[in-house]
Amino acid sequence: MIWIDGILVSEGECGVYGERTLRGFRVWNPYRSKLAAYYYLGGDLEIEPEMRVLYLGAAHGTTVSHVADYSEITYAVENAYAPMRDLIAVASRRKNIIPIFADATLPLFYAPLVESVDMLFQDVAHPDQAGIAMKNSMFIRPEGHALIVIKARSVDVSRNPGDIVDEACRVLDNSLLAVRKVMWLEPYHHDHAMLVCKKVP
Repeated sequence: MIWIDGILVSEGECGVYGERTLRGFRVWNPYRSKLAAYYYLGGDLEIEPEMRVLYLGAAHGTTVSHVADYSEITYAVENAYAPMRDLIAVASRRKNIIPIFADATLPLFYAPLVESVDMLFQDVAHPDQAGIAMKNSMFIRPEGHALIVIKARSVDVSRNPGDIVDEACRVLDNSLLAVRKVMWLEPYHHDHAMLVCKKVP
């Protein structure tokens, strides 16, 4: 990953969403991106140039565009029409983004399009965020990794966010995704936690 004076940047075509630039690099804003927040808070699962990434919840392509700056290929799954239009526009300017209009809860529908990946990044607003990760773990190579954003308020606004994250960890304990670390994304994203997981061989 590229840091300039403590600021995370990526090297790619500018002007995707009106981002700032620094010495010719695109500034990756942690307030706009949970993945950027993870890195600002000390996350060490870096995206390497030879890596394939499956991105669930690609939305308008803001973070996807930065991931693509670092990765070999990024499969970007989104199921809402308006964000998908923007995502396709972002992908049209890069050769290594594959936009997939699909529901992340139904990975068998896009399985023919996705190769084995080194990293899964999931940022979806859904009550069963752990379950979605488990279903999509079939794409992760053995000993590959998953970064799962748990949006506590998307699960249950009335419950304690810590209890929701603990429950997600318990669910994943019975899967092929072993939770190695829980990282809260404060102050960048309130009541959001990142589960850092490794696929069990």
